[in-house]
Amino acid sequence: MEQTAHPTRTAPAAPAAPEAPTAPATAPAFQSDERHERHERDERDERDESHETHETHRIELGNVSVTRVKEYYGPVDMTPGQFFPTVPQEAWHDGAAWHTPHFLDPRTNIVNSAVQSWLLRSEGRTILVDTGVGNHKERPYSPVWSHLRTDFLSGLARAGVAPEDVDLVINTHLHVDHVGWNTRLDGREWVPTFPNATYLMPKDDYDFWNPANGHEPLLGRGNQNVFEDSVAPVHRAGQVHLWQGEHRIDANLRLDAAPGHTPGSSVLTLVSGTDRAVFVGDLLHSPVQLVDPDHNSCFCEDPVLARTTRRRILGWAADHRALVVPAHLGGHGAAEVERSGNAFTVKGWAPFTPYARTDGGEERTPRVTREGRVATA
Repeated sequence: MEQTAHPTRTAPAAPAAPEAPTAPATAPAFQSDERHERHERDERDERDESHETHETHRIELGNVSVTRVKEYYGPVDMTPGQFFPTVPQEAWHDGAAWHTPHFLDPRTNIVNSAVQSWLLRSEGRTILVDTGVGNHKERPYSPVWSHLRTDFLSGLARAGVAPEDVDLVINTHLHVDHVGWNTRLDGREWVPTFPNATYLMPKDDYDFWNPANGHEPLLGRGNQNVFEDSVAPVHRAGQVHLWQGEHRIDANLRLDAAPGHTPGSSVLTLVSGTDRAVFVGDLLHSPVQLVDPDHNSCFCEDPVLARTTRRRILGWAADHRALVVPAHLGGHGAAEVERSGNAFTVKGWAPFTPYARTDGGEERTPRVTREGRVATA
């Protein structure tokens, strides 16, 4: 709501792949090519579209293609002080050159955020990381996300993917803006949007957000109805696999627990050839958390554990020249980081084309009220 050489280092216990090759002496190349025969036509269509519009929505990391699929990008009606209560005002001023305009609107002093999914193609499978807010959902305590009508599925179609094509859905955690398109409304019933997919969900989050277990989250009722309309239906359909600790997807991809933001928050680590990336979900929402990773958003269930996890994951990313891919960054969407004293800094941005502000059409520009601020979590 996010390249020069490093010395060769050995991988730490987590989240690095146990037998990953060492980093090369040159920066990873984020160039598109036709490495996947199964998707040659889809990739050609995307390449033609990018050529016509001079935009980049897809990159290649080793043998894995990564496509950015937008649901929403724009203001979330929260000032930096509201979103990140412990960040001093001077930090925003000092970092204005790279916070604005993609992450902070200098005219209004309102945070900009993206709701998006990451579409991966790996070893012949189509994988969707997080599924946004969804359409037609009733969100009484997050009214900003109630009864949306976005063209998210059209965005998937432009990437060459129909709902039936998705093999795996990964929910990094089970907040309202990460599970919405798990289901769609069919008449009066919520049914799985991706009928042929296995949905990978962290068991710790499944248990925490299950209303039957009576937990009292920091976010209060902001996640109300989310379990019932976006999690339980796919579980009843027999499409959910609950995992804990670590879950190996294939030779390129592995899920690891990364608790703090929520009890079951997770990261997806990609190691393919000489390229690395880590999809960190809501481990961070803004580049300000790279400069000082001890700052949390106001949405973290366990602030102390969230800080510890953020430092651990960013440390691995810096030491292994891995692209850090958060769930909610606008702008170029992802960055390579490097150590800077006791913190980190952005070494280089991914080549994704920054989003334009959402405006008109079928998409509704949300205004996040204090009661509904969970909408951006």
